[in-house]
Amino acid sequence: MKKNIVLFMVDQLSQKWLDAAFDGICELPNIKSLVDNGTMCSNYFSSNPVCCPTRATMATGLTTRGHGVLENGYSLNPQLPTFMHSLKKNGYRTGAFGKVHLRPHFEGFWPDYKQYGFDETHITEDGRGGEWLDWVKENHPEHFDSVLTTIWASHIPEFEEYGEGKEDLKKRINKLRSKAKWETDNFPENMENSTTLPFPKELSQTEWITMYAVNYIKECKNNTPFFAQISYVQPHSPFTPPADFMKDVNVENIPRPVPSEWKIDPHAPEYFSKLKLGKYVNNDMYARHCYFADLVHLDHQLGIILDTLKENDVYDDTYILFISDHGELLGDHGFYGKEERHYDACIRSPFIISGPGLPKGRICTEFIQPEDFCPTILDLSDSLPELMPEMGNYLNIKKEDIPIFPGKSILNLCRADAEPSWRKEAYIESYNPIWSMDVGDWARTIRTEKYRYTYYADKNGEQLFNLIDDPDEQHNLIAEPQYQDIKTELKDRLFECIIKQDYPKTRRELFAFGVH
Repeated sequence: MKKNIVLFMVDQLSQKWLDAAFDGICELPNIKSLVDNGTMCSNYFSSNPVCCPTRATMATGLTTRGHGVLENGYSLNPQLPTFMHSLKKNGYRTGAFGKVHLRPHFEGFWPDYKQYGFDETHITEDGRGGEWLDWVKENHPEHFDSVLTTIWASHIPEFEEYGEGKEDLKKRINKLRSKAKWETDNFPENMENSTTLPFPKELSQTEWITMYAVNYIKECKNNTPFFAQISYVQPHSPFTPPADFMKDVNVENIPRPVPSEWKIDPHAPEYFSKLKLGKYVNNDMYARHCYFADLVHLDHQLGIILDTLKENDVYDDTYILFISDHGELLGDHGFYGKEERHYDACIRSPFIISGPGLPKGRICTEFIQPEDFCPTILDLSDSLPELMPEMGNYLNIKKEDIPIFPGKSILNLCRADAEPSWRKEAYIESYNPIWSMDVGDWARTIRTEKYRYTYYADKNGEQLFNLIDDPDEQHNLIAEPQYQDIKTELKDRLFECIIKQDYPKTRRELFAFGVH
């Protein structure tokens, strides 16, 4: 009997911050229950720590260069095979709720994700326009202006002629935000990028996503096996938790940001000094308070999903995966966000998997990457053969000997089976974001059990950290004489990783496999 699969995905959560939450910042009983009843991968590294590339890799199993989504602003080619297509061919019903982000926000608020293999979709993403915003306007018009104040991306062109009436919402949003008073009597530290929600939590994107996911699970319970991608925008910045959850954070246990060591390092990457950092928040500690409150809210939503599975008698037949696409620096080293600053809080994220037949309470320390996600889903659903193309006459080898993915299923690791050929390092790369044309943004990193080595292109600098002695990455060893042999070894290994990003061949042109 095929098992159901639920992907509970959050955006911009670091494993560092999840560990900190477990250590006493806030109670996350539902996430903790997944850890206790499954496997937590403590060394899951995003191979390109930004939304679109990571999600494209998860969907296709291909590397960044394999699928071609180098950065946000690219669209994933819908002709590429995805695990969603394979699940459908194997009898699954597939649904996506919330943020999928296989297409750029600037392309519009009504992306067609059914072409990627989803049967049912209810989409709301970072731009906040589209189905959720229209739902608020129709069902809760008294809160519509408050919702508009939380829209930070009013420059998305569709806002200028929004909806059937072609309303200039951009003008309306900007006017409302310019007059917005973020501070409240209960939360005087509120500011634009770190504020409690100015409307009821029941109207939030987060709870809207859960609502549709719950309805989907109820509809599927006596039907075919189902896959549900329940994907939230939070805790992505701006940090906007419902006020109800602020009290659930033990503020005194929140750690202060790791210092900006690079500012006094004579060998720091020159690229860092070119960054226009600005002042993202007025109070780093309050930003962290809001971030963890958002995490409590998300844990509550996970509890609703778990209860729905149990109430509809499908929990025992369902694999549940909890994952984030990448991390959030949250003020560490003076940075917020992700991208090309390859510190731990940026590149290492949670990946938890639980379900029937899998061991409980296991911590997997092997290096896991997004390339492993697609083959894992196909392994869980016994769908792997469905993704393999029919070969023509040009490849004179057996079909089963043709490598399909750069990654592997992690199920054997979850079961504690030996995997002697498993990778011994993680590879991370970044390209210039959509607001830059600086090749100095192009970072390449190798992360081993002991070291993190990063090279910034165009002679913009290097970093080398001994993570055993210096877990906070405060001492760049790149110029230390005793570390030159280590640097050479890591640079050689990094070069090997870069080459292998193009292996096996991309499926963007299937004729290369003899398909015609």
